[in-house]
Amino acid sequence: MAKKGGFGGMGMPGNMNNLMKQAQKMQRQMEENQKALEEKEFTASAGGGAVEVTVSGKREILRVKLSQEVVDPDDVEMLEDLIAAATNEALRKMEEESAAVMSRLTGGLGNLGGLGGGLPF
Repeated sequence: MAKKGGFGGMGMPGNMNNLMKQAQKMQRQMEENQKALEEKEFTASAGGGAVEVTVSGKREILRVKLSQEVVDPDDVEMLEDLIAAATNEALRKMEEESAAVMSRLTGGLGNLGGLGGGLPF
């Protein structure tokens, strides 16, 4: 008499096929979302709008706008700080949206600490 259960049962292959289909679907959705995110632009400003930086979803700086009043040859350090602050804020916005998109897609799978620290996104 054959034992029921274990890996010899007929239920396992069907479940594995279903799991693989779901994983492939999730992979396609992740790729589509990543492409859409890479095409977006994220803009932030500093110094009350005196400096504005726009970055892409690919983490590339696309534009830097400076107001004339912020360009002071006697205070280059302030301008450098404002550019850095605006750039960091634009990158933070991009990362925040990226994390939100991936979280919606994975349903929080990236936060499974017990499985090797989660997914790399």
